[in-house]
This record gives sequence, C-alpha cells and structure tokens, in this order.
Amino acid sequence: MRIDILSVVPELLVSPFEASILKRAQEAKRVEVHIHNIRDYSSNRYKQVDDYPYGGGAGMVLMIEPIAKCIESLQAQRKYDAVVYMTPDGQQLNQKTANHFSLFKNIIILCGHYKGVDQRVRDLFITDEISVGDYVLSGGELAAAVFCDAMIRLIPGVLGNETSALTDSFQDNLLAPPIYTRPADYKGHQVPEILTSGNTPKVERWREEKAMDRTKKLRPDLF
Repeated sequence: MRIDILSVVPELLVSPFEASILKRAQEAKRVEVHIHNIRDYSSNRYKQVDDYPYGGGAGMVLMIEPIAKCIESLQAQRKYDAVVYMTPDGQQLNQKTANHFSLFKNIIILCGHYKGVDQRVRDLFITDEISVGDYVLSGGELAAAVFCDAMIRLIPGVLGNETSALTDSFQDNLLAPPIYTRPADYKGHQVPEILTSGNTPKVERWREEKAMDRTKKLRPDLF
C-alpha cells in the first residue's frame, strides 16, 4: 500500500510514522507513507495556501489551487483507489471502514486545517470523507495518523501474529473479552481458572460469553 498525505503542517505527521508498528511496516515494505507540504504547490511567493471566506465570517479557508496541483501531480504518476478528506462532518471511522480501506493499493489523504477547504476541492477531488469523532481538532493531521494506524495494522505481514487483528474489538461487532497474563495470582487477585485449564474449546466459549457480556454492558448500541 502507498499512502500520500497532504498537509499544511507536515511536521505534525512525522513522529507517528517513526516508531512501533507503523515504522516496522514501512521498513518491511508493507506500506509506503509520503507526506506532502501543500505550501510547496502554492503559486504565491509567500507560499499562501489560505484566504478569507467569501460572504464573510471568522476563520480562514484552504484554497483550491495548491491542493488541486498536488492531487493532480500525484494522480498523473499513478492510479489512486481513493482520495480521502479528514473532516469532522465525514463518515465516522469504525473497524469496518478500516478493513475496507486496508485492501486498497494507493490512497491520498487530505488533512483539513483552519475552517476547512474550499468546497470545490470536495466536489471535484474527494471520493471519501472520514471523521474520527464528533469534535473538532486544530487540523486533520492527527486524525489522518489515527486512520492510517487503523488501516496499516490490518495489512498482512504487519503484525507479528496476523490473527491478532482478527480478534480485536469491533471486528465482529463485539468488544474484546478481558485478557490476563502472568502472574496468575497478584495479591490474591486470581486469573480465571478456565484460562489456565488448557481446555481450548472451553476457553473460546468463555471468551465469547465475556465479549457478549462486556458489549451488552458498555456498548449495547453495537447489537
């Protein structure tokens, strides 16, 4: 997979891709992540990428021209499966969405900033709009990092144990069951006996029951 991220503050995106799973995924050539500074595509010698909104109002709006130049330059080099805009009013990111996008080969992600982008960017270039929640961030960079993490960890070969992602919360519309590790006894707090029994079928049934119970209690809306 190749991911191209467009931003006016690309510095915000460096750190998330330089550690842990996202770093290893790139080193293993499972994914390429390229970060582009929208200001490099400005036709203004001041590298201007924003302007006042027509009709008045507070805040600034990202201009269409530098964004269009960047997207068109990338699309001239390869075919993209999606051009995603990170925005609070987009479709809310969930596990099903992450699964869907993890199968793509090439993706462009546009990070909003200020009050957002000129509507014509959304009309002409964007294929999907994604939100990470009903709140507003200073820009789409952190949201883009979250989206990328959710996708990349699902790519075969990224996780050490490929079945791990299949047992995550939300994969089957259930929250994950409780999990334990050593020691089996911590100051009188015992690991459930079934988990140390070695009886795999019973362990799986226990996990399924606990997943159901936890989901009913914490996220009944998932049923």
